[in-house]
Amino acid sequence: MTILTRKVKTGNYETLLHEGGTQNEEVIIFLHGSGPGASANSNWKDVLPQYVDRYHVLAIDLVGFGETDHPTNYPANGVEWMNWRVQQVIDLMDTLEIKRANLVGNSLGGVIALNLVMVSPERFNRIVLMGAGGGLTEPTPELAKLANFHKDPTPKALKNLLSWFLYDMSGMEDKLDSIVEERMELFNRPEVRKSYEENFTKSHLSDMLVPPSALKRMNNEFLLIHGHQDRFVPLASSLYVLDYLENAELHVFKRCGHWAQIEQKEQFIKLTKDFFDRTKVASPV
Repeated sequence: MTILTRKVKTGNYETLLHEGGTQNEEVIIFLHGSGPGASANSNWKDVLPQYVDRYHVLAIDLVGFGETDHPTNYPANGVEWMNWRVQQVIDLMDTLEIKRANLVGNSLGGVIALNLVMVSPERFNRIVLMGAGGGLTEPTPELAKLANFHKDPTPKALKNLLSWFLYDMSGMEDKLDSIVEERMELFNRPEVRKSYEENFTKSHLSDMLVPPSALKRMNNEFLLIHGHQDRFVPLASSLYVLDYLENAELHVFKRCGHWAQIEQKEQFIKLTKDFFDRTKVASPV
C-alpha cells in the first residue's frame, strides 16, 4: 500500500508528513520517539502500510527532528519543547480538517500523546502507548547515553546505542546497519544535530511527567504496549500510568526491548488493529 510524503503547514513552519489511506474516514496519527536521527520514517516505515486498508494514517517528523523545519530560536526547556509538539499535532489536524483522531505514540511520542489528551481530550479517541515515558522519573544508564550522544556522535557509537533498543540481535544485524546508516545521515545535518543538543541539554525527565490527577480524568480507552526487557523506558513507566488511567489495558512482550514494532512486528500490528477496530460498527447484513 502506498505511503506518500509531503510537507504541511503547521503554525509558522512546515511539518514533514507521511500519509496513506486517505479514502478512509477514521484517522490514526503515529508519533515517533527521540533517539539520534529519529524520524517518522525510521520509526514507522515497516508498519505504516499495514493500516492503510482500514485507516487514514499520518506519521510526522516532530519539531526538532528529521525533515520538519527546525527552529532558529529554540525552546528554553523541556516543557516548552513539549508544548510546541502538542501544538504541532493540533495545527496539523486543523490544517487537514481532522476533527478527531486515534494516536499511536512510541517513547517520547507516547508522552506527547498523553499531553494531547490532557489539553484537548475532545480531539482524540483511542490511544496506543508503546514504551511510553509518562511515568519515568530517573534516567537509566542507556537513556543517559542516548541523551549525551551529540557529544561524540559516531556510527559505531550509534550502532552500539541502537543495539540496546533490541532484546536479541540474532538475525537483526543487517536491519540494524540499515537503521544506523539512515539515522546517522539525518543526524549529521547541522540543523538536526543542533536541535538534538538543544533538546537534551535543556530538558529533564520531570518535564515529561503527566500528573496522576490528569491521568485519572482521561476517559479515553488506552492500550499500553511494553517490552519486558526495555532498558530505555522500563516497564515500571507503563505500570505507573496504568495505575491512574481509568480505562486502560497493558500488553507486555517477553523477549522484547524498546522497539516492539520491530521485534514483535506482526503481534504489534494485530494488537493495535484489534484495539482500533473496536470503534468500528459492523455494516448491516
